[in-house]
Parts: sequence; structure tokens; C-alpha cells
Amino acid sequence: MGMPQAERLPDLGPRCGALRIRDAEHNWRLMYRIDPDAIVVLEVYAKKTRKIPDEVIDRCQMRLAKYDEAVNAAKK
Repeated sequence: MGMPQAERLPDLGPRCGALRIRDAEHNWRLMYRIDPDAIVVLEVYAKKTRKIPDEVIDRCQMRLAKYDEAVNAAKK
């Protein structure tokens, strides 16, 4: 297995991206966001089409919203 390739995903949000990883059977995508104090892993899935499925984007956005809410609540 080689090193993963990274791509930016500005449509998902600021500081968001995906790592593209190939193994013997699948093309994997690891969706993430880099915050000043954390790397938030949003989703890992086997990529089967060129376009990121809408349900993956929806789940990532929902997880980001929940994460940001929890972080903001902890700061208060």
C-alpha cells in the first residue's frame, strides 16, 4: 500500500479534505477536518463512484455540526 493522496473538500467546509487510499480490493476515502487542536475524522468509506455520495456529505455535515456544538458547549 502506498502513501495516501489528499484532496481538499471546500464544499464540505473550511479545513476539510479526504485521503485517498488504495488497498488490494477497494479505493477508500477518509473524510476529515483539521482544527487547531484536533483532527476530526468524519467518515471512512469504500469509494465506488467518482462523485462523493450525497448521504456521505450529509453525514459529515451532521457530524461536524454535532462536534462543533459539543466543543462550544465545553468552552462555556
